[in-house]
Amino acid sequence: MLLNGKQARGAHLVGSFPLASSEEVFRAVAVTLGEHLRRMPDGETGVRNGWLRWQHPLFANNSAFEQAAEEPGVYGPVRVLRVREAARTDELTFSALGYADAAIASYREFTELQRTGAVPSHIRFQVCLPTPLAPVSSFVALDDRSLVEPVYQRRMLAELDAMLAAIPAAQLAIQWDVAVEVAVLEGIAPTHLQDPWTDITERLAQLGEAVPREVELGYHFCYGFRAQQHFKEPADLGLVVRLANAVAGSSVRPLTWVHMPVPRTRDDDGYFAPLDELQLAPETEVYLGLVHYHDGVSGAERRIAAARRHLTSFGVATECGMGPRPAETIPELLRIHAAVAAPSTRPTA
Repeated sequence: MLLNGKQARGAHLVGSFPLASSEEVFRAVAVTLGEHLRRMPDGETGVRNGWLRWQHPLFANNSAFEQAAEEPGVYGPVRVLRVREAARTDELTFSALGYADAAIASYREFTELQRTGAVPSHIRFQVCLPTPLAPVSSFVALDDRSLVEPVYQRRMLAELDAMLAAIPAAQLAIQWDVAVEVAVLEGIAPTHLQDPWTDITERLAQLGEAVPREVELGYHFCYGFRAQQHFKEPADLGLVVRLANAVAGSSVRPLTWVHMPVPRTRDDDGYFAPLDELQLAPETEVYLGLVHYHDGVSGAERRIAAARRHLTSFGVATECGMGPRPAETIPELLRIHAAVAAPSTRPTA
């Protein structure tokens, strides 16, 4: 389903941008990639830059928590919080997380830009959300995670409900960011889960089922991107293919897309060979994070050629959000996407 030997089927943006505002993100993306995209994120600008960091104060300033000692983390030892003894009952709650307020405000900007023609009308508004396991695993002591996770998840799903009440389903796409789960399954992240594969699959399927069928649904599988480093170099795509298959097989509702990372050094058959085992519905879009700034169009084309030997239809993306990157690299990264991705709105052949 590729238009030629070098172009992939459309592009996808994982989430974050190192730009000043959501409006700046929308305008920059629309100019270069508007015809290549089916959905557009707001860039997670301002306080949200840095993925989970902005959620830490909701734990640290919550009277239910107190400071604990360091524990092992994905990128090394981290100071975590534990639940105070007096809060181990109904006192443990979270106030608004901020995701709904941010999404609703950005959506207003998005629709105004669509009204004026600055953003193409066919593009949906994309909201990227961490799974509840991610902040809980990042900020809470291991022994308390099983207590805190369901409470945080209820609050996250309330945030999702608020978005659904304010944003028309036909104009919305929800992406669940799946990084901590990958670290757990790779044996990098300590976990409270008793049966990680089963427990993670069930959690991801439940989060997907919370998204109405009229809303597009995607999963971004990730190996991290702190200081432009993975928490572990993936041996190949085997783990994320297995996880994508498990989630798709456990889900009642269809998946609109999945995104998988491709390190810059991997343009070999061995990395992409697990794609032979991918078992997704024909309508589920696959995006491979094979666009890298340092080797540009030629590097992306090498990785596309290798991937095509195992999967004929896919789109392109970066490995992770662009938020950690220098802002001056963004125009070129968008240009690379456009150079190697066929317009998503044209018929494929």
